[in-house]
Amino acid sequence: MQLTLIRHGETVWNREKRVQGLTDVELSETGIDQARRLALSLRDFPIDVIYSSPLKRAFQTAELINRYHRKAINVEPGLMEMDQGDFEGLTFQELLAREQDFIRSWIADPESVRMPGGESLAELQSRAWPPVEKLMAEGRNALIVSHNFTIATILCRLRNIRLSEFRSTCVDNASRTHIRIEEGAARIEAINDVRHLKTETDA
Repeated sequence: MQLTLIRHGETVWNREKRVQGLTDVELSETGIDQARRLALSLRDFPIDVIYSSPLKRAFQTAELINRYHRKAINVEPGLMEMDQGDFEGLTFQELLAREQDFIRSWIADPESVRMPGGESLAELQSRAWPPVEKLMAEGRNALIVSHNFTIATILCRLRNIRLSEFRSTCVDNASRTHIRIEEGAARIEAINDVRHLKTETDA
């Protein structure tokens, strides 16, 4: 089977470099354009089933992709972004100024810390993995629209690497990551593919 992991298009909070977890921010105009380009690049791609985070930025991206596929979009709460807790909505500059001790711990060993009032990477992976596991068991070509940290933890599991290495699996807005799964083994065919964002389109 082919598993395709999609990160949603840009939001205003992405552009403003704000911590964005469970806050339900919609796509920006740029994000809508990105999602349209992404959708066009997947127009002829074999997709049997679509799963999406319920957050608007992911679901809007899924809807634009689905214009070419006409599938039911399965909303899966486990695919939501990490709960950023007390950091939600802060700019990265504010976070660096206020939370220097946390940032040092996060840089040194991200696997061992939890967002104050929110989740850890391990807790995120625990809720995000079951829908992926279900899709793998079904064996159909599946597309998942989700979020940066969520996709990163899924990829850590698929690559059998520790969550402390999650930064090697982070993805950009409106990116495509393709995984071929055969007999339970995963092979990454493309990760963080954003070539479609650099081409002209009338979509």
